[in-house]
Amino acid sequence: MRIARFSIDGNVAFGAVEGDKPDELVLDIIKGIPFTEHELSGTKVPLSKVRLLPPVLPSKVVAFGRNYAEHARELGHEVPDAPFAFIKPSTSVVGPRDGIQYPPFSEDLHHEAELAVVIGRMCREVPRERVKDVIFGYTCANDITARDVQKREKQWARAKGFDSACPLGPWVETDLDPGDLTIQLTVNGQQRQLGRTSEMIHSIEDLIVNITEAMTLLPGDVILTGTPAGVGPLAVGDEVSVSIEGIGTLTNKVVKRG
Repeated sequence: MRIARFSIDGNVAFGAVEGDKPDELVLDIIKGIPFTEHELSGTKVPLSKVRLLPPVLPSKVVAFGRNYAEHARELGHEVPDAPFAFIKPSTSVVGPRDGIQYPPFSEDLHHEAELAVVIGRMCREVPRERVKDVIFGYTCANDITARDVQKREKQWARAKGFDSACPLGPWVETDLDPGDLTIQLTVNGQQRQLGRTSEMIHSIEDLIVNITEAMTLLPGDVILTGTPAGVGPLAVGDEVSVSIEGIGTLTNKVVKRG
């Protein structure tokens, strides 16, 4: 099931996305929230009539760096022996078609296409055999990075945590095997990144076991699983799209912060 979060006529709701052709998609409005018991209302609205929002509002986004060997090498980093985590705040999250605001303190903004895991239940110290039980679904993410700030400041709070640095969407796919999916990114229609989730160094199970040893995850929290090689610069006016097999496409435009 594809579950989207959207606004229409000033109201915010979740809905199940139905249909196959992009211009014929509709949303069946969900009664309640999808992390608890819920049902479809039968009230349907065309996707074209709503504004898609970030599919979830996470309390935190836990991102893992250098989880694709070629990406680590392209930036001159060693491949880590263990998962390498950092946090993006909830205020960095934006949705489909929202602007990526070019931060005034950077001159080298980069894109990073990623598979995002959405957590469905409160969990801590999750054993490997129970990881699937805590996953709600998967969505597309773009781990926007002020590369010059990342290099200069050595820690990544400002470089990866500024407002609009974490586009998510367009919806959450709950029925998906994430083991070997195509992940790609285009800028203004030109391909920049192309990889497969099977190229991850540390699996999704590895990542969730690792982070829940340290902290509690809440429903709606998001795990970013790393980016394939091909990261590169963005400029104001660029349109950047992340597409993941079995999920869909997340598109945003880079804008000047005003």
